[in-house]
Order: sequence, then C-alpha cells, then structure tokens
Amino acid sequence: MELTPDGFLVEEGLDQRYDILKELGDCHTALAHYDRARQCYEEASLLAQDRPGPHVGCGVVALQTGALDEAERAFGRAIRLDGRCPEAYAGLGMVDQQRQDFARAFDHYMMALDRDVNNLVALLGLFQASIQMGTFAKVTHYLEVYLERHPGDVSVLFCLATLYARDNRLDLARKTLDVLLVLDPANAEAAALLKEVEQKQQKITSEANAR
Repeated sequence: MELTPDGFLVEEGLDQRYDILKELGDCHTALAHYDRARQCYEEASLLAQDRPGPHVGCGVVALQTGALDEAERAFGRAIRLDGRCPEAYAGLGMVDQQRQDFARAFDHYMMALDRDVNNLVALLGLFQASIQMGTFAKVTHYLEVYLERHPGDVSVLFCLATLYARDNRLDLARKTLDVLLVLDPANAEAAALLKEVEQKQQKITSEANAR
C-alpha cells in the first residue's frame, strides 16, 4: 500500500492506472471520441473516487455534446470533491455562458481565477462574458496579471488591447498591439484594431488642435 499526494491509501500501481485512464480520456475528448472518453473517465473515477479530474472530464464531454444539465452535474460533483478545483468552476462558467447567463458565468469564471490566475479557459471566458455585460475593470486586471507570467500569449494580448481600446486607454491599446504584432506580424485582427486605435488618436489630436 502507498499514500497518494492527498494522503489517501491506494494499492500500489492503482494511481498509475488512474493516470493512464485520465490521459486516455483527455485524448479521446480532443479527438471527439466522446463515448470512449466518457468510458475512460468513468473507469478512472472508480479507481480514485476522491479526485475531481474524471468528473471535470465528463463535464467537458457533456458540454461538447450539448448536454448542459449533465455537464452542470458533473462539474458540481467535481467541486464537491475538491472545492479548490478551478477547472470545475471554469466548466460551470462555460455552461452558464451557453445558457446566455453571462452574470453567473462571470461569477464562476472569477471563482476559477481566484483559485488559479493562470486558468486560460476561465480568463478568456471572463473576457467574453465582460464584453456581453459591458464590465471590464476586473477582467482587465486578470489579463494584466496573466501576461506578467505569460507575456507572449497573443490571444490574451489581443483581448487586453480590445478592452483598453473600449475603455479609451488608447496609448495602452497601441503599445499592447505593437507587442502583439512583433510576435505575430500576420495577425489581421490586431492590425485592424491598431488602425482603428490610431484613427481615434488622430481624431482626438485634431479636435484638440482645433480648439
């Protein structure tokens, strides 16, 4: 017998089989083999009934197949096993977002980021929910914190530049887009946004000079 990192007794080799099944479930999910993925996650959950991972996996499969109630139940089971599981809270946020309940999605994404500021799914979901709600202050902070740790993430740089532009923080938007376009010169969306930001700046300058 041996102890897992969480302090639970398992038979020797059982945790290795759990890891294999969990990884197989993730691979099948990525390949859209959802029935096989679900089977792997269910077997993994029987081997390690204290771990939230297989339930998160089942929730993702349910999301991908449009079974939102099933997904909500799976993510809820994961949270009951581990209230610190950021992936489960991010999953609930995705369920809420598909139901067009952006305020609740925002709260769940925030819960995920409070537990793991590097959770990219929650971060991008929070950005999308913020766009729908017109609430940007909190998501801007989380994007900035994330980029301190991952300065080369082009998708997050674009999200942050978009929020800066919407908030009329045009100098910051331009600087962020300049960095993005150095990393990804062919990014057409970033180039278009930069052109829009520059036009706004020129208009502001012209209006100021005309006074």
